[in-house]
Amino acid sequence: MTTITELFACVDEVSGTRTAAARAGDAPLLPVVGASTTVPLVDGTSRTYANLDCAASAPALESVSARVAEVLPLYASVHRGAGYLSQVSTALYEASRQAIAAFVGARKDDVAVITRNTTDSLNLLAGVVPPGGAVLVLDVEHHANLLPWVQHSGGAHAGTGRTATILPLEPTVAATLDALRAELARRPYALLTLTGASNVTGEALPLDRVVELAHAAGARVAVDGAQLVPHRGFSLADTDVDYVAFSGHKTYAPFGAGALVGRRDWLDTGTPYLAGGGAVRDVRTDRTVWQPAPARHEAGSPNVLGAIALAQACDTLAALPAGALEAHEQALRARLVAGLEGLDGVHVARIWPDSPDPVGVVTFTVGDLNPGLVAAYLSAEHGIGVRDGRFCAHPLLAHLGASHGAVRASVGVGTTREHVDRLVDALAALLRRGAQAEYEVVDGCWSVVDDTRPLVQVQGLDHLAATAAAACGPALDD
Repeated sequence: MTTITELFACVDEVSGTRTAAARAGDAPLLPVVGASTTVPLVDGTSRTYANLDCAASAPALESVSARVAEVLPLYASVHRGAGYLSQVSTALYEASRQAIAAFVGARKDDVAVITRNTTDSLNLLAGVVPPGGAVLVLDVEHHANLLPWVQHSGGAHAGTGRTATILPLEPTVAATLDALRAELARRPYALLTLTGASNVTGEALPLDRVVELAHAAGARVAVDGAQLVPHRGFSLADTDVDYVAFSGHKTYAPFGAGALVGRRDWLDTGTPYLAGGGAVRDVRTDRTVWQPAPARHEAGSPNVLGAIALAQACDTLAALPAGALEAHEQALRARLVAGLEGLDGVHVARIWPDSPDPVGVVTFTVGDLNPGLVAAYLSAEHGIGVRDGRFCAHPLLAHLGASHGAVRASVGVGTTREHVDRLVDALAALLRRGAQAEYEVVDGCWSVVDDTRPLVQVQGLDHLAATAAAACGPALDD
C-alpha cells in the first residue's frame, strides 16, 4: 500500500517541481502555543503531538499568549471604575470590541456584543428576534444554530409566538437553494440562519446566493461563523449578511470570549440577554430602564482578557498576506482528502457534490471500525489528536448515514503536511495490520487496556470522565 508521503513524492518527481499547494502546507502558517509538545505513546516512546482537532478548539496563537501576558498586570474592572487601571482596562476592552468588529467587516451602524462563544451568541440573537417573527434553519446545522431556534417539542418559543421551520437538505447545493427559495416564498420569515462552514464536512452554501434569496423575501440572514471566520475570513459589509457569530476558542484565542456582530435595531430593542448590573441605566422597585446594545446584553463583569485575546487573534490573522490563510488550508485539506480516499475502506463524508471551497474540516469512517476505537488508536499509538462522535450535529450525521458517529480531522494555522501525512500513514497501518495495543470501552469511551502512560492527576477526573461518557456513546434509539 502506497503511503501518502510516497504518493506526493512521486507526483513531485514526475512534475519536476513542487506545487504551490504543497509548499503552502510545508510549515505552520503562524506560530501557536504548544506546537512542540510531546506526548507519550503506549510503546514507551514519545512523539510531538499532531493536533488535528482545531475545529473543536484551536490552540492559542503565540501572539495572543504574549498579549494576554502583557496586559494582565493592567487588568481591573471596567466601565465604572475611577481608578487608573480601570480606565486602562476599559480602553483596552472597548478597543478590542472595535478590532473584533473590524475583523468581520462590520458596517458603520453595526454593533459588536462580546459573548462567551458562538452558542452564547446565537442564543442571545434568538432572544431578540421580534415577537411573532418566524425563523428558517437547515438541518445541516451544529446544535448551537439549531437548538436556540426550536424547543425540543418543535413548537413555538414560550411567550413570543415565534416558530422555527427546519428545512431538510437536498442532494445538491443547487437543489437546496431551490428549496430555500420555495420555502421563503411560502410564508414570511424574519430570519434565515445557517452555517458559514459545516463543522462536520467544512462545506457550505454560497452566501451571496443565500443572502440574495433571503433579502428578496424580506428575511434577515444570520451566519454561524464558528468554522468560517477563523479559516476563510468574513465581511458583513461585503456579503450583506445581517449577523455573524463566532468563538475565540476556535479563532486561536481560547480565553473564553466570542462575539455577535450585526444590525443594531434588534439588539437595541430586544429582551436583554442577562438581567444584571451594567445592562441598565436606572433601576427602581417598580421599573427598569435598560441600556442600548452592546451594554444591554453584557450584564455583569465582562471577560476583559478574553476580549483582548480575541482582538489580538483577529489582528494577527488580518495581518496575513492576502490569500495565505486560504492557500494553507486548501493545500492541507486537498492532501488529506487525497490520502484518505487512497485508502481502501475509508469513506470521506460529503453533504453536496457541488459544494464550493470547503474549509479544512474532513470527516470520515474507516470500514466497520468504531470511530472511538480509531480515535483512541491514533492518539495512543501515533500521538495524533482527532475528534470522534457526532460532533453536536446529530441530524446531519444521520443524513450522512453515520448516526453512530465518525472521525473528524481538522487543520489550522499551526498544521503542517507532516501532521496530515502521519494521520494517513497511521490509518494505512491500522488497515494493514490492525491496532498494536488492546483497547476496551470504559464509561462509554475507548481506552487502552491497562494504560501505564502518565496522566496529569486532577481531583475529580474519574467523575469528569464518567460524565463525558454520554457524549462518547452511540446514538439513542428513536
